[in-house]
Amino acid sequence: MGHREFHRTEHIGWLRAAVLGANDGLISTSSLILGVAAAQAAREPVLLAGIAGLVAGALSMAAGEYVSVSSQADTEEADLARERRELATEPDLERAELVGIYVDRGLTRELAEDVADQLMAKDALGAHARDELGLSESTRARPVQAALASAAAFAVGAFPPLLLALSLPLARLTPAVAGVSLLLLLALGGLAARLGGARVRTGAARVAFWGLLAMGATALVGRLFGTVA
Repeated sequence: MGHREFHRTEHIGWLRAAVLGANDGLISTSSLILGVAAAQAAREPVLLAGIAGLVAGALSMAAGEYVSVSSQADTEEADLARERRELATEPDLERAELVGIYVDRGLTRELAEDVADQLMAKDALGAHARDELGLSESTRARPVQAALASAAAFAVGAFPPLLLALSLPLARLTPAVAGVSLLLLLALGGLAARLGGARVRTGAARVAFWGLLAMGATALVGRLFGTVA
C-alpha cells in the first residue's frame, strides 16, 4: 500500500502569506505604538494609532495578497487555456513535447513515448500542466486563501503590542513592547524557518534584526517630531 509523505511545498502558499502577515502585524503595530508613545504622554493616541494600524494593515495585507496572487492565478489559467487549445488542435506536437521532456530527464525514447501516451490518455492537460508548465494542485495560486491568511495573521501579530498598550502604564510601555515584540519575533522567525526546513537561528535572527530596526527608527522619529511639536 502507498503512504502519504509530508512535503513542505504543499503548504508554501498559505505559510508564506501567514508568516508575512504575522511579521508585518507585530512589527508595524509595535513600531506605531513606540513611535506615538515617544512623541507624547497620553494613552489614547497610542491606542488609537495601534487600532488604526491593525485595521488598515490587515486590510492592506489582504488586498495586496489578493491582487498579487490573483495575477499569478490569471497567468496560470492563461497558460492552461493555451494548453487546452494546443491539445485540441495539435495533439501530436504536444505529445512530442512531453516525450522530449521525459528524454531530457533521463528516460529512453521508447519509455518516454510510452509514459507520454499513458499520461495523456488519462489526463492530457494535467500531464502538460505538471511536466511542461510546472503547475500542480499543491502549488496552485489561491487568492482568497492567501488574502484571508494574511489578514488573520496580521491581526494576530498586532494583538500582543495592543494588549500591552491597553494594560500597562505608559512609563513601562516602551521597554515592555520592545522586549515582548523581540521575543515574539525570534519565536516567529524560528518557527517559520523550521516549517520551511531552514536553519532556525538564521531565520530568527533575520526577523528580529529587521523588527528591531523598524521599531528603533519609528521610536526615533516619534521622539524627534514629538520634541519639535
